[in-house]
Amino acid sequence: MTRGCGAKSVLGSRKAVFFDRDGTLMREVAYCRDPSLVETPPGLREGLAKLRRAGFLRVIITNQSGIGRGWISQEEYAAVQAELMRQLGGEIDACYMCPDLPDTPSIRRKPAPGMLIEAAEDLGINLAASSMVGDKAADLEAGFRAGVRGAFLVLTGYGRHEQGKCPAGTTICEDVLEVIKILLGEGDSSPCF
Repeated sequence: MTRGCGAKSVLGSRKAVFFDRDGTLMREVAYCRDPSLVETPPGLREGLAKLRRAGFLRVIITNQSGIGRGWISQEEYAAVQAELMRQLGGEIDACYMCPDLPDTPSIRRKPAPGMLIEAAEDLGINLAASSMVGDKAADLEAGFRAGVRGAFLVLTGYGRHEQGKCPAGTTICEDVLEVIKILLGEGDSSPCF
């Protein structure tokens, strides 16, 4: 979904986990345009299913400036996304993508909160009961700016290089599977301040 939205407070009744895509749910491949390069961690599909059973919506929030730069076509993006969805076995409820370039004004491109607010409006999500997971400080900042209660930096993708940039209150995890365990009350957490 790529429509615009206004930045306004949204309070629905459903809780969600917002996930960055590249480097978080799938192995980081710079400007991935080849579906054969999509690789998800073993056990991720099952972890996402546990989140569903625990009452969480699972939503992808992804910047894709490669489209805006002309390096990836819409068709190539769609093929990569289709392969990711296949590997995750339908355990994602929605995906929001922004092709805007980093240096252009945008209410949707992370760290702006637009895509999260848009998803909250579309899906009736209570942002204050939701969390954001990503491998970049911009992912977490977008979550906090949207009003989520939890932010998790994974050390996959660019995460190891982003640790010192994370907003106060961010929880650092080895990978997305550790985040899922914490959200389900099965693991420990250690915020970085």
